[in-house]
Amino acid sequence: MKLLLAAILSIAAPAAALAGPASDAVKFFYVPQVKFEADAQYRDRFTEPVTKLFDLNDQATKKNPDQVACIDFDPGLDAQDFDQKALSKTLKLSETVEGDTAQVVASFSLFPEGDDSQREMHWSLKKVDGKWKISDIASKTSDWTLSQLECMAGQDPE
Repeated sequence: MKLLLAAILSIAAPAAALAGPASDAVKFFYVPQVKFEADAQYRDRFTEPVTKLFDLNDQATKKNPDQVACIDFDPGLDAQDFDQKALSKTLKLSETVEGDTAQVVASFSLFPEGDDSQREMHWSLKKVDGKWKISDIASKTSDWTLSQLECMAGQDPE
């Protein structure tokens, strides 16, 4: 019996390393339905520097409600359009934790077919008051980092 238990744990242990609390913080934005990261109701799940960009995006939206603000795509998807069923079916998360920081890689397909629908997103997280919060999102597919995007529309000219 002990040998069987040891065998099961040795098989399960590597899989457990691929997912955990940091991955759960990221998974929230993908399933059961995609959520827009910049939405104010999710702001408490983030830290600077991205919260500053989100705040500037909010200001730009308030100043010019009829115009596209700074963030005109879903940062977690690196896209505007997607098929939820395809995304949910193909979503794979892996995490690397080092102390109070973590990296979660999310890979998925936006649509059932098409080479350009593959995405690889890297989420940076920090543990704040015992909870994983997102500090940045980077697209390895399109080579951008959310914290590096500029949002001039929400700022007053100097």
